Amino acid sequence: MVASTTIATAIVVAKTGILVLGGLITFFSYKAYRRTGAQALKLLAIGFGIVTLGSLLGGVLDQVFNIELTTSILMDSLLTLFGFVVIFYSLYAE
Repeated sequence: MVASTTIATAIVVAKTGILVLGGLITFFSYKAYRRTGAQALKLLAIGFGIVTLGSLLGGVLDQVFNIELTTSILMDSLLTLFGFVVIFYSLYAE
C-alpha cells in the first residue's frame, strides 16, 4: 500500500510539473505568434498545448475518475503523439 501511495504521489508531482512547464511553453509560444504572426509559432503553441492537455487528461482519468492506469496512459500517449506530429509539422510550416 505504501509503495502504491508513493507512486501515485510521484505521478501527481510529475503531471503537475508537466502541466506548469507545458503551460508556460504553450503560453510563450502563443505570445510569440501574436507578436510575429508566424504560422509556425501558432502550430508550435497548438502542439505543446495538445501534449500538455494529454498529460493533464491522463492524470485526471487515473486520479479523479479511477480509470484503469493503462487506459489513462494510452490517452496520454495518443495525445502526446498527436501533439508531436503538430510540433513536427510546425518546423516545416512557412
